[in-house]
Amino acid sequence: MRPVTSLAVLLVSATALAAEESGTPADGERVLAAEEARGHLAIEVREPVAAPPRVFSGGTVLTAAGDRLEPGYIVVHEGRITAVGEGSPPTVEGAEQVSLKGRFLTPGLIDTHSHLGVYPSPGDAVSHQDGNEMTAPTTPGVWAEHSVWPQDPGFEYAVAGGITTLQILPGSANLVGGRGVVMRPLPARGSRAMRFDGAPETVKMACGENPIRVYGGKKQAPSTRMGNLRGQRSAFLEAENYVAKWRQYAAKHRAWEEALASPKRKVRDDAGTEPKPPKRDLDMETLALILDGQVLPQVHCYQSDDMLSMLQLAAEFGFSIRSFHHAVEAYKIADILAEQQVSASVWPEWWGFKLEAHDAVPENAAILTAAGGTAIIHSDSPTTIQRLNQEAAKAYTSGRAAGIELTEDQALRWITYNPAWALGIHEETGSLEVGKRADLVVWDQHPLSVYARAEAVYIEGAQVYEAGGTVPWSDFSLGTEVSP
Repeated sequence: MRPVTSLAVLLVSATALAAEESGTPADGERVLAAEEARGHLAIEVREPVAAPPRVFSGGTVLTAAGDRLEPGYIVVHEGRITAVGEGSPPTVEGAEQVSLKGRFLTPGLIDTHSHLGVYPSPGDAVSHQDGNEMTAPTTPGVWAEHSVWPQDPGFEYAVAGGITTLQILPGSANLVGGRGVVMRPLPARGSRAMRFDGAPETVKMACGENPIRVYGGKKQAPSTRMGNLRGQRSAFLEAENYVAKWRQYAAKHRAWEEALASPKRKVRDDAGTEPKPPKRDLDMETLALILDGQVLPQVHCYQSDDMLSMLQLAAEFGFSIRSFHHAVEAYKIADILAEQQVSASVWPEWWGFKLEAHDAVPENAAILTAAGGTAIIHSDSPTTIQRLNQEAAKAYTSGRAAGIELTEDQALRWITYNPAWALGIHEETGSLEVGKRADLVVWDQHPLSVYARAEAVYIEGAQVYEAGGTVPWSDFSLGTEVSP
């Protein structure tokens, strides 16, 4: 983390300002860098779990990078994958040997849409309803992280199902519901220590029926789909003005600094007093970071026309949507989503529970994949997350039954590499490749089988779950068997 300095630190460097004037993105200091650093200060820091070097060999390795290695091997050292191959593994002195005979090894599973921790178990408790800040149609300044209860037993049950990374999101009551957070399902005393270090910030947005139902029911805007878009556009217009104020301040502050540093005494004397920064606004800061490309928007959206409206919103204000969530009608605009490089986090068969979820097809993920898009299978459920491999198998089977050519690697990527991409962590995890974090699952059968169970789960090379042998880490799981 960069050192925290005064608010006088420029939000945009001179290079970035010049690049923005020419319409070209630039590297260098980003908007609100110092303010973001202050907001991410950590009191509790999770230390890396010590793990011995390990060699996994003798079974089938599914890399989610295009390879089925049979027999395959993976070498892990200091939390990273150092070798991947087929046949006999290399000799690694002092390494623990893990036999995969009769078993399958895959990357750890990743869920892009979870409310664990913000709607923790026991779910019927009023005090466990911390996922929706339903006090205004737009609340981008709230962070899901600040509602996450680390003792939610759902985290360890998710691990038992092979989950090694998940995105915790606010609910979908608001047009902008607040920031999400990418987390490791590991025990900690506070939520910040559960963060996936280095993961980009995300934000939850919503369109369609939910904001209309919540706020129209209160006789306030939005009460229609056109009201939804007005609310979204108004928020980003305000954010553009907010960013402009900070850029003006940045330019004035840089000029003042240059004057003070001038070798000419007259210039130094004329520098005047230090310019004062604009008043901070937490809601506007999140929206400003979206405009600057630092935050990855995750948009709750069911209907294809609503998705097109959100894509038009993004084009109007110059940002990119990273993933549409639920997206039961994504198949209708599969070509556009592929062209726009927007992923879709979908279910294989949830539908019909409200009108906008009515026109679903079980081949949704397969159609998206065939069109060259980025399909993802997500849960949005504390129980479905425990069987994400089965959800991918359903979508895979439906697609093949409809005559769509799919490979098992593509189906595996729906719950590994593709969600990693949607969360901006695909260079770190999501596939079994040299240099990536050693997030691994050992399965007793092919992971796309309904009978498959995770026998062991590793996060960054450290074993965090063993079937039948894991000690519950939440007080609420004591006396129960931790199994999916």
